[in-house]
Amino acid sequence: MSQYDVAIIGSGPGGYVAAIRCAQLGMKTAIIEKYTTLGGTCLNVGCIPSKALLDSSHHYEDAIKHFETHGIDIEGDIKVNLEKMIGRKQAVVDQTTKGIQFLMDKNKIDVHEGLGSFKDAHQIAIKKGKGKAQVIEAKNIIIATGSKPSTLPFIPIDKERVITSTEALKLKEIPKHMIIIGGGVIGLELGQVYKRLGAEVTVVEFMDRIIPGMDGSLSKELMKVLKKQKIKFFLSHKVKAVERKNNLVKVTADDKNGKEVTFEGDYCLVSVGRRPYTEGLNAEAAGVKLDDKGRVVVNEHLQTDVAHIYAIGDVVRGAMLAHKAEEEGTMVAELIAGQKPHIDYNLIPGVVYTWPEVAAVGKTEEQLKEEGVDYKSGQFPMRALGRSRASMDIDGFVKILADKSTDEVLGVHMIGARCADLITEAVTAMEFRASAEDIARMSHAHPTYAEAVKEAALAATENRSLHI
Repeated sequence: MSQYDVAIIGSGPGGYVAAIRCAQLGMKTAIIEKYTTLGGTCLNVGCIPSKALLDSSHHYEDAIKHFETHGIDIEGDIKVNLEKMIGRKQAVVDQTTKGIQFLMDKNKIDVHEGLGSFKDAHQIAIKKGKGKAQVIEAKNIIIATGSKPSTLPFIPIDKERVITSTEALKLKEIPKHMIIIGGGVIGLELGQVYKRLGAEVTVVEFMDRIIPGMDGSLSKELMKVLKKQKIKFFLSHKVKAVERKNNLVKVTADDKNGKEVTFEGDYCLVSVGRRPYTEGLNAEAAGVKLDDKGRVVVNEHLQTDVAHIYAIGDVVRGAMLAHKAEEEGTMVAELIAGQKPHIDYNLIPGVVYTWPEVAAVGKTEEQLKEEGVDYKSGQFPMRALGRSRASMDIDGFVKILADKSTDEVLGVHMIGARCADLITEAVTAMEFRASAEDIARMSHAHPTYAEAVKEAALAATENRSLHI
């Protein structure tokens, strides 16, 4: 029986980063993955492939809508080759997952393919296909089994016409009309992909706004922009039935007044969030407890009730974000090594990769009001930047929320070009407990989108933006 200092079940961003950090710290490490490729949801059917399709579809949209304005004339019709686009996406995925395998080899981490299942608190059975299970033993174990798309109990997911994000990443045709149940991150990103490619897109959302977990001003601005792109929204609608007949999908919902509304399309994307994945784990055999939402119960050190067994990422409480899982994987590896790391969960940014991109870190205005915090706000529109006008990306703004008495930055919320990258400036500033004036006094290169961050900080500092 192979013995390890650490065994990790799951090779997503949390699992493989934990494995690398454990190996760096001198521990003999194994990682267990049920699929044939490493990287988990993020690299195979999540973050990476969706961004590949977002970029490809963005290029197409630029070609048909904006090239002429830029003085680029193209003769003949511009057409989408969806098969080639999906193929490029898969090539990006393949290259990325092979990169993870390279990192495992480089760090001398043993990779075991198969379903990892607890035999007891130290032994894990690894079952591949119909063969006999291999058993390994570890002093410490990290559960990093991630999540799967959620659905509603009355919706039959057939993976053909009624689909999840997994199937939406490999369609063989452009939908005529895609109905999306859920106005969160995944639904909006994939909705924008297929809208750019020519589909009619309708979003049906239970809440009274899209991206409901983010600051209300971002929800309002993003919906305004997406409406301009001809995506249709039906908010405060409770879906109660989804039926398929041949190639027609019918979605039935009640609006906020209880009136029944129906939508018909050729595809229905069910995008109502994700659920922790622990099927086959046999957690009870190790004494590991799950909560009523199926998450592994952990303390502030991400330990389960069994001290040498930890859990990280989507399978525990908190935001289901790849970078949150990575931070937790690093923290657990360092805790096992006797170090004293920490994570400030308030400073883990959230991003929506639509165009314009949406990004945020820290407290929303709604949270500050609910907590009774006396705050001030500074906001600056992207359209006031020379860089935005040069690239024709004028939608959006940056908003900075700061403590009214101390000026410490409490939250930063932005929508615009490259905000997924810009948000890191805000995270850095808040990690060092910067004030709005600190950011306002930093030199920002001109012309850049980042100047909007400086201007928003100036707006929060005695309302003294320079360019509006």
